[in-house]
Amino acid sequence: MNSLNTVAFSLFGEHFKWNDTIGNLLGLIALALGWRRSIVSWPVQLLSGLVLVGAYWSAHLSGGVGKQLVVIVTAVWGWAQWQRGRREHGDIRIRFATWTERALLVAGTGVVTVAVALVFQHWNLSWSPWADAYIFTGTLAAMVAQARGWVEFWIAWIAVDLVGVPLAFNSGLPFSGLVYSIYFVLVLAGLRAWWLRTRLPQHPTTSLQGAPA
Repeated sequence: MNSLNTVAFSLFGEHFKWNDTIGNLLGLIALALGWRRSIVSWPVQLLSGLVLVGAYWSAHLSGGVGKQLVVIVTAVWGWAQWQRGRREHGDIRIRFATWTERALLVAGTGVVTVAVALVFQHWNLSWSPWADAYIFTGTLAAMVAQARGWVEFWIAWIAVDLVGVPLAFNSGLPFSGLVYSIYFVLVLAGLRAWWLRTRLPQHPTTSLQGAPA
């Protein structure tokens, strides 16, 4: 794994590490698969998380490490959720979260962000504890929403990207910053695609297929 922490290439004065590059390319693929409603999105996310743990550890971003551990655990859970949906219903329902679910998601994200940031700050686990904690918690919220088939999961990713892009560049992980920027474009497209599918008149609660469309 140490070899993955070496520089893969340099461009415009920025040094791109193997783990940062490979892990984020896998994450980009996983997001594209999620847009296409493929169940393969989950194992690819899991593999991305495994590779990126080393990248964030080397950058002294405990929230980034925690984020990837969340990705790994949630990817296993999300994969199981989608598999169960296919077995029980032949699909997983895409829908907008209820106002109660949205309130719980936002409130939970806020409370956990503050708690995690205070832990990072107290134990000096990150050079940017509040942004790091925000990304950690936002990722958890996004993946929980994705596993439940909520359209809001795309909005959660947008919120994460707005902080993730500058933090990645400032942490010496330029490829992460670049990929976060690409994520932003894909997320907007994914949000539109899922939103349109919920509006199909013949499927009031449009399904999320287990294989690519």
